[in-house]
Amino acid sequence: MSKPRIWFNGDLVDYEDATIHVLSHVVHYGSSVFEGIRAYATDRGPAVFRLREHMARLVDSAKIHRMDLGYSVDALCDAVVETISASGLEACYVRPVSFRGHGPMGVNPLNNPVHTVIAVWEWGQYLGAEALEQGVDVQVSSWNRPAPNTLPSMAKAGGNYLGGSLIKMEALKNGFAEGIALTVDGYLSEGSGENLFLVRDGEIYTPPTTMSILPGITRDSVIQIARERGYTVVEKTLPREALYLADEVFFTGTAAEVTPVRSVDHYQIGEGRRGPVTEELQSAYFKALRDTDNPNGWLTFTQDSAPAAPKAEAEAL
Repeated sequence: MSKPRIWFNGDLVDYEDATIHVLSHVVHYGSSVFEGIRAYATDRGPAVFRLREHMARLVDSAKIHRMDLGYSVDALCDAVVETISASGLEACYVRPVSFRGHGPMGVNPLNNPVHTVIAVWEWGQYLGAEALEQGVDVQVSSWNRPAPNTLPSMAKAGGNYLGGSLIKMEALKNGFAEGIALTVDGYLSEGSGENLFLVRDGEIYTPPTTMSILPGITRDSVIQIARERGYTVVEKTLPREALYLADEVFFTGTAAEVTPVRSVDHYQIGEGRRGPVTEELQSAYFKALRDTDNPNGWLTFTQDSAPAAPKAEAEAL
């Protein structure tokens, strides 16, 4: 089976032709912003979860890093739909990325061109299918999240994920599935690529955006779902030991979806498996991903939104 084509600066190109120069600014300085989005199979065809919110965050991330994408949020949403429609996939992971390309060498990026690419591929559960029920074992990382006014955490930028890679590699080398980072002041922040939630005495807690976290769209979705179901959700500063005393702990993220944590630093969390609150929120979240009634307006159905006619073939890059 051939690989899906890739949307590259407005044109669909063959997978093998979506290339960049080795002297591109992004290769040397990490100057990219990106998104992670999922499209799910439904009775109405592929449905993209919270597409507009993701593309608005891409534009916001680019603004923070002074990158002019040259595309509106609407145009980027249309490009995602076009790419998925051309792929023939019923469900897929979607990766839009904007980056600074080949131009003058040096830290200053202002004279380098900005390129935008959208790729799709099949991708299962990030932490493993069994993790959704059994939970994962994690550790508190020795690596902290950046201090405020160093790297802007509200931007989903490629360079920010160098720290996430260190957190993830350390955890795997130590026999854990994932790591949890603290802030420079020792408070709970987030995982290597996931937001963090704790449940204690029936209330749900999560670190606020001031704790150097990315404001996750899945995080926001789960908060909305929890409040609609009558739970109190508190965004507050949390110490490390709150993890060990929690009744339940879980991660959220586009890739991780809603993944329970069964132990932290070899401390068993609750019963050592997915807890009832996590299970309820997980079930409600997965229902929302495929609910063709779309009560929250969170789904973009690609068959309803696909262009009437395909764009002209792109010339070779």
